[in-house]
Amino acid sequence: MKKLFSLLLIIIFPVALNAQDLMFTLEDCIGLNRSVYPTSIQNLQWIPGTDSYSFLRNDTLYKGNANNSKDEVILTGTTISNAFKAQPSLKVSSFYRMPSVTWLDKETFCFSFDSKLFKYDINKRAITYLNDVPNGENLDLSEKTYSYAYTDGDNLYIMQNGKTITVAESEKEGVLYGTERAHRNEFGITKGTFWSPNDNYLAFYRMDESMVANYPMIDITGRIATVQNTRYPMAGMTSHEVTLGVYNLNTCETVYMKTGEPVDQYLTVVTWDPSEKYIYIGILNRDQNHLKFNKYDVATGNLVKTLFEEKDKEYVEPEYNPEFICQEKSQFLWRSRRDGWYHIYQYDTEGNMIKQITKGKWEVTGILGYSTDYSKLFFTSTKDSPIGNNIYSVDINSGEVKRLSAEHGTHSAIMSSSSKYLIDNYSSSDVVNRYDLITSNGNIIKTLHNAENPLKDYALGAVNIGTLKNDNGDDLYYRMVTPPNFDPSKKYPVFFYVYGGPHLQMVTDERYGGTSIWDYRWAQRGYIVFSLDNRGTPNRGADFEQAIHRQLGTLEVEDQTVGINYLKSLPFVDSDRMAVDGWSYGGFMTTSLMLKRADVFKVGVAGGPVIDWQWYEVMYGERYMDTPQDNPTGYRNASLLNYVNNLKGKLLMIHCVTDPVVVMQNSLAFIDKCIKSGVQVDYFVYPGHAHNVQGVDRAHLYQKIEDYIDGVLK
Repeated sequence: MKKLFSLLLIIIFPVALNAQDLMFTLEDCIGLNRSVYPTSIQNLQWIPGTDSYSFLRNDTLYKGNANNSKDEVILTGTTISNAFKAQPSLKVSSFYRMPSVTWLDKETFCFSFDSKLFKYDINKRAITYLNDVPNGENLDLSEKTYSYAYTDGDNLYIMQNGKTITVAESEKEGVLYGTERAHRNEFGITKGTFWSPNDNYLAFYRMDESMVANYPMIDITGRIATVQNTRYPMAGMTSHEVTLGVYNLNTCETVYMKTGEPVDQYLTVVTWDPSEKYIYIGILNRDQNHLKFNKYDVATGNLVKTLFEEKDKEYVEPEYNPEFICQEKSQFLWRSRRDGWYHIYQYDTEGNMIKQITKGKWEVTGILGYSTDYSKLFFTSTKDSPIGNNIYSVDINSGEVKRLSAEHGTHSAIMSSSSKYLIDNYSSSDVVNRYDLITSNGNIIKTLHNAENPLKDYALGAVNIGTLKNDNGDDLYYRMVTPPNFDPSKKYPVFFYVYGGPHLQMVTDERYGGTSIWDYRWAQRGYIVFSLDNRGTPNRGADFEQAIHRQLGTLEVEDQTVGINYLKSLPFVDSDRMAVDGWSYGGFMTTSLMLKRADVFKVGVAGGPVIDWQWYEVMYGERYMDTPQDNPTGYRNASLLNYVNNLKGKLLMIHCVTDPVVVMQNSLAFIDKCIKSGVQVDYFVYPGHAHNVQGVDRAHLYQKIEDYIDGVLK
């Protein structure tokens, strides 16, 4: 079938060039020059129990509200410094700047300084010591007692009133307590400890990976290189076992929840009941297609009941914790894709679904809060555009949805405790960074900050966003950046930047159309810069995302080919000078395109590439490919080792030596296959870096990629 091109929208940034136009340096691209990034409001938050907000500017904490256009000074760093001097028992004499604060109530806030946590009373102008800030990892501060849960090595501790409490110490190598690495950070897991509502208990992950095979990482910093092993469960192989313990701070005893067999399952969305009597765990089977949302008795660890189950023939992906409704503590909100789109469902704690609150062919991306009478729910969503994110309210009874953010773009918001106001922070194709104070009906009261465009003095081309149709009839969003002084009568080479995998959307309606400084630098250097989001990428519903299941690298390449054909149809594109680049999943896609569309790209740079999914980790790999035992054909077709002989262009493969995400075996196996097949390929490594090159060395990476591509195309 012939592929059709359809333009949905075009966003253009015309720039009048003059003698003062600046060019981007590599230091600009890696974040060393903060002046190329828009300004923002620092430490912005609502003050509890009020309709006032606070923020930091320089060394001063300010307060603003909806009824006053002039901001008031709350205090300065000097005020806190004087308070410290007035209380020498606190033993802090070198206070030198106003820190970020967190409000506890409308009169007090806490802050950390000099490895200690303090509380400040703005009326009494007095400071109170709360706790030491532990020298550990995975710090998790409780809201009521200001205790820190933290890890030191594989062990879990609590710092309370400056004293250390031992929660659990590892009994052998391979057993970790309180780790945020449980299930390798999949399923939205960002931490391994969970304070109960009143801080009487601490729930924590216990991960036993002693049965998982060690994978060697090489450390070359010593005179004789050493092996630093990491446990790496590959798809289809033995995985780790995770349980959930609950530590009672009053009795100093731990009870483990009886999550049952089989042991190679996933414990997700851990959430406390407001009563502290129960804890909820989403138990996901290893096949990742069956979720049980279970309720456990904290005192005994016994299963109380399964509240509900979710099944999907591809996969279930629990990423969002249930959120309890403040007025009715026996009810909670649950975000699910059970109807094909992420929507909000209301449940009670007995497992009865009260109603589906939102519905439609769009995704809910966040829950902001309720109106004071609990008649409306506020949320963010892709309702009006899959490349944007707007603010909405929904009437709980009627289901009527109202958009509150006036302008298109990518919005986030924080709501006042009275639910009367929201602070809307957004950027778009024509706004670099703006903060508006709006009412719960969407009326703009005032603009708090509208950042000046920091790139106004730089030579920029145009950013165009549009859509192309694939054979399936899907709209594929693309972004194209043309060089400054663009001349449509000339022919330009192409820098084709690709990711193409789940959980990352390249084309978005945010500042500069989601374009990076490095993209602009490529355009300044005379390239057309192009990116496209294929099937498998997020915010387009389950069918679009799950289409790639069990066949990674197939539909993605087909969709990227739609973009390739579009570029070839443009008179100003030199189709004989096209380069492709990407990292991680993008490295997999770059290599796939170099091998499966070998006549298209003259040069490619694949960073940290997955080459064969049998070498990728269990959680992510099996979600999208199932196991090699269950899906041998899919794994065989996806393995890029089978296409080595197709390579025609110049390919540079880059890998970080201590990459714990995409292990180096992937690229080394590819190089070995090239050698055995008589295929020439280039290879470069970065010692001491993990899954990507960070810090000042990133400038070296960018220079390496630019030099390699320029050497072929220019």
